[in-house]
Amino acid sequence: MHTRNCLSLLLWVLFDGGLLTPLHPQAQEILEAQSRENVVPVPGRRSSAQRVKRGWVWNQFFVLEEYMGSEPQYVGKLHSDLDKGVGSVKYTLSGDGAGTVFTIDETTGDIHAIRSLDREEKPFYTLRAQAVDVDTKKPLEPESEFIIKVQDINDNEPKFLDGPYVASVPEMSPVGAYVLQVKATDADDPTYGNSARVVYSILQGQPYFSIDPKTGVIRTALPNMDREVKEQYQVLIQAKDMGGQLGGLAGTTTVNITLTDVNDNPPRFPKSIFHLKVPETSHVGSAIGRIRAVDPDFGKNAEIEYNIVPGDGGNLFDITTDEYTQEGVIKLKKPLDFETKKAYTFKVEASNLHLDHRFHSVGPFKDTATVKINVLDMDEPPVFSKPMYTMEVYEDTPVGTIIGAVTAQDLDAGSSSVRYFMDWKNDVDSYFTIDATEGTIATNELLDRESTAQYNFSIIASKVSNPLLTSKVNVIINVLDVNEFPPEISVPYETSVCENAKPGQVIQTITAADKDLSPAGQRFSFKLSSDASNKPNFTVHDYRNNTAGIETRRNGYSRRQQELYFLPIVIEDSSYPVQSSTNTLTIRVCRCDSDGTIQSCNVEAIFLPVGLSTGALIAILLCIVILLVIVVLYVALRRQKKKDTLMTSKEDIRDNVIHYDDEGGGEEDTQAFDIGALRNPKVIEDNKIRRDIKPDTLRFTRHRPPAEDNTDIRDFINQRLQENDVDPSAPPYDSLATYAYEGNGSVAESLSSIDSLTTEADQDYDYLSDWGPRFKILADMFGEESYNPDKVT
Repeated sequence: MHTRNCLSLLLWVLFDGGLLTPLHPQAQEILEAQSRENVVPVPGRRSSAQRVKRGWVWNQFFVLEEYMGSEPQYVGKLHSDLDKGVGSVKYTLSGDGAGTVFTIDETTGDIHAIRSLDREEKPFYTLRAQAVDVDTKKPLEPESEFIIKVQDINDNEPKFLDGPYVASVPEMSPVGAYVLQVKATDADDPTYGNSARVVYSILQGQPYFSIDPKTGVIRTALPNMDREVKEQYQVLIQAKDMGGQLGGLAGTTTVNITLTDVNDNPPRFPKSIFHLKVPETSHVGSAIGRIRAVDPDFGKNAEIEYNIVPGDGGNLFDITTDEYTQEGVIKLKKPLDFETKKAYTFKVEASNLHLDHRFHSVGPFKDTATVKINVLDMDEPPVFSKPMYTMEVYEDTPVGTIIGAVTAQDLDAGSSSVRYFMDWKNDVDSYFTIDATEGTIATNELLDRESTAQYNFSIIASKVSNPLLTSKVNVIINVLDVNEFPPEISVPYETSVCENAKPGQVIQTITAADKDLSPAGQRFSFKLSSDASNKPNFTVHDYRNNTAGIETRRNGYSRRQQELYFLPIVIEDSSYPVQSSTNTLTIRVCRCDSDGTIQSCNVEAIFLPVGLSTGALIAILLCIVILLVIVVLYVALRRQKKKDTLMTSKEDIRDNVIHYDDEGGGEEDTQAFDIGALRNPKVIEDNKIRRDIKPDTLRFTRHRPPAEDNTDIRDFINQRLQENDVDPSAPPYDSLATYAYEGNGSVAESLSSIDSLTTEADQDYDYLSDWGPRFKILADMFGEESYNPDKVT
């Protein structure tokens, strides 16, 4: 460390300049001389004040990084030409690290680094120097900027930032095949010395691989490296700075190299003959054995294809490749029979699918082995003569009729008897029975094709010697049709005929349907019944294609005479025995236009005027209904108004009588009273309480029933009625006339009402005095003198 520090100080002495004063007195004299030479005289001023530029030239200092001395590290000296050494100049320092990293002696200008510096953290510091007059505090020269550069030392080892590495190279590669390039990074200064100059070398991994010392490229060093011998390699790489010289720092990393596979090995059978034993009961398509060829390659290079070499047994067996295990799976293509052949021998060839042309010279990438298969004798179940049985039987066949038989045999060497029985699964099986020994199938119930046209069930055959060995076969029984249903019209027709129809006009085409399963070529025939053939209205024309047309036989039909016609049609089928039925077709007479388009078939249309359309008739009917509704509403309103008018008139008469004779209570009468209290005694009895205030309890001593006959009112109303009847200026008949009857005498002195008594001489009005001061006048008037009907006006 001391050696490096001394070397740095020497370089600083050789190259430093600017603000830094050399250490040796001779260098100091040279700088002062340069400063004196740079002083240029200026006219009019003293030559000492005409300074052109500073006395220093260099503006860069150096400081050694990682300094570990006990004293602050000396950097350099600042000196101005105006400093005569008498202490009149003060030096200041500012910028990066001033005061914290670097300090300056204000009098001498010496700069020191007060702490250890790391170039990798900060490579240089930019500072500003100033010379100031101590007395005037004014700058003697302009502020100058200089750089203190941290001098690098080799304190960082190379590092592999991307390690550890993973690489691969194909096996059997030639020498020098590229594998991978590694790169180490050194944080030291690459522009100074050899601190960052890195050299690569292999510490572990030889002699298989080599590395370029400058570029870090790794290559193969041995030819024909075989993956099947060794697949993984771990190589240790070292990077050393200082150009690999002694004392340099080093870093290491690991490179894991894998040899990738190439198809350099053919498949090989581990043995030449494979023996397999297969039961004769093996199912077609089942796997009966596996063989395997070994290929040391990997992945797709180890994929093997198996083939059977044509020869004995090649047509009975097949072989496929299991994609997961690469085994050859032998499957059965046809059934085996021990009694027919007991052994088979054939050859199997195994070959690679993906070949590499570089290794064709090695030899054919295939191998052959022999497969011997021995068939094992097994106790087999009975075998039916057919894979499926189909039978037919007519419906309604008598119970117990044999309709067919099934046959099964025991093909083993020791033949055994066979027994048959039905596989009972549902109620359908109960329609048939089977003979256990002979295998004959017979009906057990009457069959109906229209209910069930086909039966499907299973028959089981078992060996007597071993009942557990069974075979099953499906039996289909088709029920044949017997002609038992007559044909009928397929759909209900809505047939109509125009009133203006012409003879021979087809008004309807009909078809027929039969519930029976009609055999191919069956025909239906159509004709009129014997009862209708003598009537000249309609006829049936058979088209001989299972359809018929209804034709008219006369000119014109009238709905007024007959609206509906019923036409009986006889339909026969062609099966045996022949079945027939009579179907009645309803024909309605309709009104049509000249083109034959039906306009109306309703019964009401017969009585409507000729020439009106259906829309017009509907509009007329709608208008009639609206008029009837208006009339009904008008009559109802008339009745309601008449009732309301009579009630209003009656009340008005009463109110008028009371209004004209009410003299009030004077100024003391501040509240209205119920005028109903002055009405006839019957009303008073029903309405005793005032509407505006709650009165005291009223006591009525006595009252008399109203008069039975008010002749004066009747005469008044009759008189006014006659006047209105003969008055030419009277309102219309539906107007309401109100007769305000006020009595026969003076308007002011009458107290009678419509409900007053005809003879009021016996009327006692003493109860008026109980009504309070407001009715005092009435009480005085009626209490002093008796009532005289002649005074009523």
